[in-house]
Amino acid sequence: MPEWVHIVWRTLLSIAVLFTMTRLLGYRQLGQLTFFQYITGITIGSLAAITSIDFEKFDLALTALIVWGLVAYLLEWLPLKSKSVRDLTDGKSIPLIKDGKVLEDQLKKVKYTADDLLQQLRQKDVFKVADVEFAVLETSGNVSVYLRREKQPLTPSHLGVQVPNEQEPQTVVIDGEVMYEPLATIGLNPGWLHTELAKAGVTIENVFLAQVDQYGQLYLDLFDDQIKVPQPQLRDQLHATLKKCAADLELFALATKNEQAKQLYGGCQQQIDELITDLTPLLKR
Repeated sequence: MPEWVHIVWRTLLSIAVLFTMTRLLGYRQLGQLTFFQYITGITIGSLAAITSIDFEKFDLALTALIVWGLVAYLLEWLPLKSKSVRDLTDGKSIPLIKDGKVLEDQLKKVKYTADDLLQQLRQKDVFKVADVEFAVLETSGNVSVYLRREKQPLTPSHLGVQVPNEQEPQTVVIDGEVMYEPLATIGLNPGWLHTELAKAGVTIENVFLAQVDQYGQLYLDLFDDQIKVPQPQLRDQLHATLKKCAADLELFALATKNEQAKQLYGGCQQQIDELITDLTPLLKR
């Protein structure tokens, strides 16, 4: 049998074993790997390369590859069953800043300098240590930062404003092809989609990507980026219409001399003003 044939089938076998191992070991990103997982990945990759090209050590390399994979799988499975095993294999998170104070002893323990800490904070868009309430070094090597309350970004909850949960937008067109299931999920049909495309002056073949949000607004991205597509204005139009109605009612109330009509107009204006106040967080998002 020619040598290249040996290389081909051994490479395919190595790929099959390596693929099986990676599927068993899960889907962690590179930044989420522990040091042992990182070393295991390098070792398994090296062993897979050896099984492809080293004829004399093929059996030994393949055995080592399988053993490494099984041990790695076992160390992935056991932490799911035991907190103590998880602490042993993955380690524990280590606080670096607590109550706004840098913990120098902990920095020495993890071999961090002040420059290392400042760099990690800058990567979280934090440039002043005084703004930090807590900072924790995670087992993945990332630093999690919790800002002082007065330094945290302002949210609707801070203002006492309740907003509904945002629903996932549905992708209804990909590469010029209509996605019927997402359309049905939001209670729409292809006829509605083609009508909206006609309003925008484009055809389905020109659409690279189209999404519909929870308010029924259609976002379009075309293959030809030189074509300008008007942005959805439904919420802005509704907000402007409500304000115009309130202004018209106020004008009618001022213009009429009939007290009953004046009170009716004033009551309706007040209801619309309250409606605008309640809907503004939704219409201006």
